[in-house]
Amino acid sequence: MGPYILRRLLLMIPTLFGIMVINFALTQFVPGGPIDQVLAQLEGEGDAFATISGGGGETGNIEIEGAYQGARGVPPRFLEELEIQFNFARIVCAEGYTGIPDLDAEECVSERIPALERFFLMLWDYVRLDFGDSFFHSESVMELVVDKLPVSITLGLWSTLIAYIVSIPLGIRKAVSDGSRFDTWTSGVIIVAYAIPGFLFAIMLLVLFAGGSYWQIFPLRGLTSPSDVWNTLTWWQKILDYLWHIALPVTASTISAFATLTLLTKNSFLDEIKKQYVTTAKAKGLTQNRVLYGHVFRNAMLIVIAGFPAVFVSVFFGASVIIETIFSLDGLGRLGFEAAVTRNYPVIFGTLFVFGLIGLVVGLLSDLMYVWIDPRIDFETRET
Repeated sequence: MGPYILRRLLLMIPTLFGIMVINFALTQFVPGGPIDQVLAQLEGEGDAFATISGGGGETGNIEIEGAYQGARGVPPRFLEELEIQFNFARIVCAEGYTGIPDLDAEECVSERIPALERFFLMLWDYVRLDFGDSFFHSESVMELVVDKLPVSITLGLWSTLIAYIVSIPLGIRKAVSDGSRFDTWTSGVIIVAYAIPGFLFAIMLLVLFAGGSYWQIFPLRGLTSPSDVWNTLTWWQKILDYLWHIALPVTASTISAFATLTLLTKNSFLDEIKKQYVTTAKAKGLTQNRVLYGHVFRNAMLIVIAGFPAVFVSVFFGASVIIETIFSLDGLGRLGFEAAVTRNYPVIFGTLFVFGLIGLVVGLLSDLMYVWIDPRIDFETRET
């Protein structure tokens, strides 16, 4: 198993490289850029989208007679300084110049850095785990990611864990009682829950239980109480306070995962129950629980385990933006969305790198769970 894990870890390198190449290339064609954002704010327009009519690149270089769109009246020197600040240009001085590189020096000028060179410079920084600094925050990207990561991990792990804890026993019960009234009405409830959009369910929870029009039972925002209250709590009170705060957002992000997992578990168990070895086990006098959990469970759970990465990634990546926004949680999903809107490229690439790495690690853990569930599986002897 060791060589297989090593191969998977090594394969993460080209996979992450591909993710960064695709996303970096896409930014070359997305209209607007951080410079356009700054210019739009200076002109009181709020954002750059009002001044964009098409075209553009990573630097937001929608040019009219050599100037950024909306930049008329802005001194060219100011634009040069912005490009240098955002690492789209550098100061180049004449040969033999011994002073500090500065645009004020007659021997120095600004030079645009080609996109390909910027990309490889970024990769070299990533190899050294240097994700750069945010354009619009006074923090490094790594500090921002580390600060926001606990919120997203909380939503992803708790939601996935609860979904599996509820869905697997429910799916087994539905398979055993297939066609019964219990199977019918639970299927109806699951389908209705799946049909409700996550953001709508989150808003409904806020209205009903967070001081909307009905009951003030749960807090509106945050993972814990304010620091002045949190610091006065005992360790067990802190645990209860934490669970009290995450109850609504975790419920909202979990609701859509129940249907897929429950029906997947039910169908997987139904397929196994109909096989010959189950009939043989029953003929030998084994109890139903012994047959289900001693023989069927291991085989039926393989397909359920295979769906773990998809469930975790969908909750961690997909639902996090909406849930974090509605419940005022400051996590990676919200950070990535705001970075995309403001064209904060270091944060965009940093969060994409973290999301991609987490997805790959979860996929590897899923394979290890295969082996744990069924030791007959041997990835090392599998042909590649």
